[in-house]
Amino acid sequence: MERHEKIDYVEFPARSMQATKAFFSQIFGWTFTDYGSEYMAFSGAGLEGGFYHAPMTSRTETGSALVVLYSENLEATQEKIEEAGGEIVKPIFSFPGGRRFHFLEPSGNEWAVWSDKAP
Repeated sequence: MERHEKIDYVEFPARSMQATKAFFSQIFGWTFTDYGSEYMAFSGAGLEGGFYHAPMTSRTETGSALVVLYSENLEATQEKIEEAGGEIVKPIFSFPGGRRFHFLEPSGNEWAVWSDKAP
C-alpha cells in the first residue's frame, strides 16, 4: 500500500503516561518506546502512534475524533477493560452492522470497541 498522503500516525494526550502504557499493554498487547518522560510511541495497535504528556483528554463530547477498536468477543474485551481499571461510559449497544461500547482509559481518553459477532 502506498503511504503517500495517507494517515500514518496518531497522537493522543495522556495525563498519566505510566498508567496509560500499563493499560494498553495489559489489555491489547501494545508495545511502547519511551522518548523521555513527556512522550511515548506505541506499536502493535493496527496503526502506530504515540501519547504525549498533557492535562487534557480526548472525548467525543468535546468534539474529538473517536478511535474504534475491533473485537471478536465484545463482552470478553469489555471485561478485560473493566478489570484493568477502564471506565465504561456507554454500555454495549446495537447499531446497523454490529454492537459496540465506549470506555475511558486511565488518562481519561474515550475509545470504543465494536464487533460484528453475536454474543
